[in-house]
Amino acid sequence: MFEKLFMLVKNNAGMAVIQNPVIPVKYHESVINEASSSIIEVLKGQMENGKLKDMIKYFQFPGIYNNPLINSTVNKFANKLNNYYGIEPVAAMGVAKELIPPVMQEMIQQSKSGQNNDFALSKLLAMLSGNYNMNNLLNQLAVA
Repeated sequence: MFEKLFMLVKNNAGMAVIQNPVIPVKYHESVINEASSSIIEVLKGQMENGKLKDMIKYFQFPGIYNNPLINSTVNKFANKLNNYYGIEPVAAMGVAKELIPPVMQEMIQQSKSGQNNDFALSKLLAMLSGNYNMNNLLNQLAVA
């Protein structure tokens, strides 16, 4: 799943990373990896902090652009850009805002359309929880 997410980020990285003069070419792949890991870390944090229902809502209603999941991921990625790559905070936030929301939206679209089973909510949750089968819990939360 991480490889698929990396490719999704890479496919969306054009203007935000690849063609961005503030990100040196030698860091392109590392920055794309940081974006991917930021998404995974925030989603995993949602589960670990008992906010699974909020995460399920995000997957059910992806049109909510001012979503805490997106905001958390944007902030986490911008901080990594600033701390690890020396990119100024304003520029780092610009890169994060340009890259993360479209990637997360596409991830959700692929999940809902069945276009990419790696992003299916049950498979994603299983991966984040250490391969625990989450189908029963998902069914209970969908009813609640």
